[in-house]
Amino acid sequence: MSSALTDLVPQPIVQAPMAGGVSVPQLAAAVSEAGGLGFLAAGYKTADGMYQEIKQLRGLTPRPFGVNLFVPQPEHPGAGSGSAAAAGAAPFDAGAVEVYTHQLAGEAAWYETELGDPDSGRDDGYDAKLAVLLDNPVPVVSFHFGVPDREVIDSLRRAGTFTLVAATTAEEARAVERAGADAVIAQGVEAGGHQGTHRDVPENDGSGLGLLALLALVREAVRIPVVAAGGIMRGGQIAAVLAAGASAAQLGTAFLATPESGAPDLHKQALTNPLFARTELTRAFSGRPARGLVNRFLREHGPYAPAAYPEVHHVTAPLRRAAAKAGDAQGMALWAGQGHRLARELPAGQLVEVLAAELAEARTALSAGGDAR
Repeated sequence: MSSALTDLVPQPIVQAPMAGGVSVPQLAAAVSEAGGLGFLAAGYKTADGMYQEIKQLRGLTPRPFGVNLFVPQPEHPGAGSGSAAAAGAAPFDAGAVEVYTHQLAGEAAWYETELGDPDSGRDDGYDAKLAVLLDNPVPVVSFHFGVPDREVIDSLRRAGTFTLVAATTAEEARAVERAGADAVIAQGVEAGGHQGTHRDVPENDGSGLGLLALLALVREAVRIPVVAAGGIMRGGQIAAVLAAGASAAQLGTAFLATPESGAPDLHKQALTNPLFARTELTRAFSGRPARGLVNRFLREHGPYAPAAYPEVHHVTAPLRRAAAKAGDAQGMALWAGQGHRLARELPAGQLVEVLAAELAEARTALSAGGDAR
């Protein structure tokens, strides 16, 4: 299962791209410098904002790195052509979005802010970002929320870029392979942040596959390399997914608490704060299933949030910003994977080194029939 991806970096450790200001150039550079694969998250940024971060990252390290894009949701589900359009969200109820917006009026009054406009756009500047990445190629590009058209993947390949696409089922992994991607990211339900489902339907809420089961299913479904993601916090877990057939492991929450991470201090502290004992998948903040620490906002609004991404994301964005500014973790989107209590406040480069040492120790123990932790 070796691939061009594992040839790029000494360690099979990928820092997950975490949108919303977490995966900043300093974090990606530290991970890449330590032998892992650092990632920038282009989601919610403008094309120029992404380009400026790429320039900054290149000034910090000459080593390989990746950039993540969100596949746009179609304006009208089923409209258009190509796999990106076909993969989009299920039809959403505009009336339900309006009702949910009214339910959030009290939050807006509390945080003294206006709610966002649900019709602020669905494509996240996708075409403009692709144009930048084709004019200024980067080593790796990954995609979330669907499969890009084959011509997009072919264009990136001609530019010398390795492509990854997230999948949460074996069927989605097959679609990734058919589109010509170089590798698939098998994202287990344990993962923090947004689930990378290709088609968002309410029936999927909470019914995702755990990583090891998903990894086995995906390995039997496709021939392209697989990167394992979801709840991985220790080198022993990396050894486990490599033994199960993955080429590399992708870790997000593990890097969230590092000093280089752009996450607010409240978010970093919440990972190990006993007040936040567990995580849940919720639509409360964005309209798409995403795993976060259970706080007041999630408890009060999660049961009523409609399946409507990115409309709900746009509506709640000012609330989340206001809560962070007010220092109120109970109103923030505290994305985190199920292994969040294992977070370590280490510099990102040191964390890569510790994970690599744990991985080597676990592999030795496994080959000797010992205890791999």
